[in-house]
Amino acid sequence: MSPVIDQAVRAGLITSDAQVQDMTAVLSYRRDDPLAIRICFPPRASLAGSDVAWVFGRDLLAAGLDGPAGEGDVHVRPFGDDLTVLEFHATVGTAMVRMETADLRRFLQRSYLLVPAGSEGSHWDVDGELAALLRQA
Repeated sequence: MSPVIDQAVRAGLITSDAQVQDMTAVLSYRRDDPLAIRICFPPRASLAGSDVAWVFGRDLLAAGLDGPAGEGDVHVRPFGDDLTVLEFHATVGTAMVRMETADLRRFLQRSYLLVPAGSEGSHWDVDGELAALLRQA
């Protein structure tokens, strides 16, 4: 099995006038960064006109599928029976994106096949991460 999972999902950017701009986003999960989920949006989702990427916890996404979750820059919550809303808070404003809950659950299932919940520590290269941080200092 590949150490990386990439899954395209349909996303709807909720605009300030409550319209929904449909687009495709890409969810990514890497075995060597087992606690994190990455999501990338196309340039049209950005005020700057460039790709937008966010990184947040896999546990946050899982918790947000069943109830409101998140205290920092990323919040996740159910929206009805079939949709989940992700809120991304930045200094320039907040973006709200809705996605099909089934797509997010499928992505999480694939990530759990790669790295089962609770075993993330055995897949994380702590020594390598520490060495990289020290090289940057």
